[in-house]
Amino acid sequence: MNIKLTIQYDGGRYKGWQRLGNGDQSIQGKIENVLTEMVGEKIEIIGCSRTDAGVHALNQVANFKMEKEMELSEIHSYLNRYLPNDISILQVENVHDRFHARYNAKNKTYVYKIWNEQYTNPFMRKYSMHVDKALNIQKMKAAAEYFVGKHDFTAFSNAKSKKKSMVRDIYSIHIEKEAGFIQISVTGDGFLYNMVRKIVGSLIEVGLGKINSEQIPYILEQKDRSMTGMMAEANGLFLEKVTF
Repeated sequence: MNIKLTIQYDGGRYKGWQRLGNGDQSIQGKIENVLTEMVGEKIEIIGCSRTDAGVHALNQVANFKMEKEMELSEIHSYLNRYLPNDISILQVENVHDRFHARYNAKNKTYVYKIWNEQYTNPFMRKYSMHVDKALNIQKMKAAAEYFVGKHDFTAFSNAKSKKKSMVRDIYSIHIEKEAGFIQISVTGDGFLYNMVRKIVGSLIEVGLGKINSEQIPYILEQKDRSMTGMMAEANGLFLEKVTF
């Protein structure tokens, strides 16, 4: 059986999606431990996106294969019963044997939430970044347009590998403000390590008047990480949607 999972989680107390030895500190590790216990064989799951430490997911997608035959409802019930309450399995599906959560993903959308008021929001402090100075939305929108398209995003990433391509295609960036929140939605074919948070950090600095929007193409071209703005906090970032 090749099983597809749709997962929702609060990443606040985890070291990210990817298992890094100590499985209990990652989302992947937590789910694998429960699945291994359920079927009595070692299970490894493949996630469509390796979210960073502290980042959340509204619709993470993963798949795994197992020999044991089980009802989907039984798998679904078991996972939600034994996983911690900050990880929830929304859907369990039996998919084609060739389905691969990472390689079959066509595009991903991340959403970033900024609380843009002088005072803090005690109920959303774990799920948004607080910026107490007013942000210029129009300048941020103008800067965002420079990121759209196919570019080398070396300057806007902390990826260490020099062998892998740093080119990614950003399809759209939408910025909206409502009831004190600024929400930035970024859709692309894929994202480098810390890429969305560094893009958002630079957009915040544009909104604060620390960076001119016209500087963005030059920073992209120079591929110089020291020229980019701050990196936005992890707690405001959510993996919102994956399209296959």
